[in-house]
Amino acid sequence: MYHPTTRVLAVLELLQAHGRLSGTELAQRLGVDNRTLRRYIARLEDIGIPITTERGRYGGYALVAGFKLPPMMFSDDEALALALGLMAARSLGLAEAQSAVASALSKLERVMPASLRRRVRAVDETVTLDLSRAAPANDNATLVALSAAARARQRVRLRYRSALQEDSERAFDTWGLAYRGGRWYAVGHCHLRGGLRSFRLDRVLAVQELPESYARPDDFDALAHVASSMATLPRAHAIQVLLLTDLATARAALFAGVGLFEQTGDGVVLHAQVDDLDWFARELMRLSIGFRIREPAALRDALANQARRVLEQLQT
Repeated sequence: MYHPTTRVLAVLELLQAHGRLSGTELAQRLGVDNRTLRRYIARLEDIGIPITTERGRYGGYALVAGFKLPPMMFSDDEALALALGLMAARSLGLAEAQSAVASALSKLERVMPASLRRRVRAVDETVTLDLSRAAPANDNATLVALSAAARARQRVRLRYRSALQEDSERAFDTWGLAYRGGRWYAVGHCHLRGGLRSFRLDRVLAVQELPESYARPDDFDALAHVASSMATLPRAHAIQVLLLTDLATARAALFAGVGLFEQTGDGVVLHAQVDDLDWFARELMRLSIGFRIREPAALRDALANQARRVLEQLQT
């Protein structure tokens, strides 16, 4: 349900977008009666928004001709951040993101100075972001519901479908949400399993608020937990590689999802779990830093095979 102040602003937005609307149409769009609508019009007039009212069968409401809200003022850096943020939102796996981004840009452009509007359009038309791994969600409701629950510390009942297509229900305390590897995740305390768990939002079937509240750590990092969980998920091969560099250089040389980085006196130990040793060997070959394979021995063989293939390519 809208807050009354939100409805008042919605009247202004509708009049800006359509120029002139009848009282009946405005009331229907807002879901209120005509008497309530007149109160909203009066509030707008009280804060200095000039509105003309035409009575009768063909009457209606409109903003006084020539009236414009003061333009929003953004610096170049703020405009760039705004444009890139909206562009990224298109590919973050949220349903109806395309139409929402277009609507948001349209509203902003109506009150932007012409010079700023040109800069924002230039970014939108010429910059491409590679977020192709994003998988579309069924809708935005799950993200909205769980983020609200996390903020309010409100326990929910989660109905979830696993990768094996098995449905289950659990009470869940949402500690945070994160976006990684093209997917949205909710992280928190699962009362069914009795511990910290993460759930893919595209597999959540339903979210229902429960009357219980909960406490969560103020410094909890949902993204770090998801990254750690993905990196340590048991796979065919457990890997340990000593990277002969410092922690910052190691993280810059390899993408974060490859594994967990541990600073030691000898260098940085990379802990990883993989199914494909050849793929991991190729990742090591492109490094410009030294390394030593600790385990498994099969990774050394895979690396040697990759090196031989490169030499064969050079000799042909």
